[in-house]
Amino acid sequence: MLKLFHAWGSCSLASLIALEEAGADYELAVMNTKAWDQRKPDYLAINPKSRVPALVTDRGVLTETPAILAWVAQTWPRARLAPLDDPFAFAEAQAFNSYLCATVHVTHSHKHRGYRWTDDADAQAAMTRQVPQNEIACFRLIEDQMFQGPWVLGDTYSICDGYLFTLFGWLPGDGVDTGQFPRLAEHSERVAARPAVRKVLAQQPV
Repeated sequence: MLKLFHAWGSCSLASLIALEEAGADYELAVMNTKAWDQRKPDYLAINPKSRVPALVTDRGVLTETPAILAWVAQTWPRARLAPLDDPFAFAEAQAFNSYLCATVHVTHSHKHRGYRWTDDADAQAAMTRQVPQNEIACFRLIEDQMFQGPWVLGDTYSICDGYLFTLFGWLPGDGVDTGQFPRLAEHSERVAARPAVRKVLAQQPV
């Protein structure tokens, strides 16, 4: 059986949603990153990167959200979570998820994890102050140019949608008004209403 290492409030929510959408049989291991579970020896033996998500499969451990999402889509093709029969369209899905991973998530990380880039307290504080402005720029690009609608890739729900839903959900906590992104706000409500997503969110501690 698959085993997903997940932390509530983290990007691993996207992988959890994908597994549920696919109808996969999996075990969920909930991590407490505030207690530094990700740095404990038992977890480092699974994922030396000290991050979530990590997905244990019968062939080994997968890490990095875009990789896990693509693997889920390819492993359960009947779930139609990606345009697997169209190489260009699948590459577009990968490009979108890579942007979320490499740019949007990193922008958010500057809020509390500036220590990854500098040990200067003033520099860390400056990065934190810049987070809302940088996130607004990222989501303005997504809203105006990258998001096709009603789903990320157009008419069909895909692995991109749960991932966008996850990162868009971080904006209020970062001091960003989501009302300035009406298309993405409607998308977030649409994703939240899906049965698989409702099932996942019902497990989240209040």
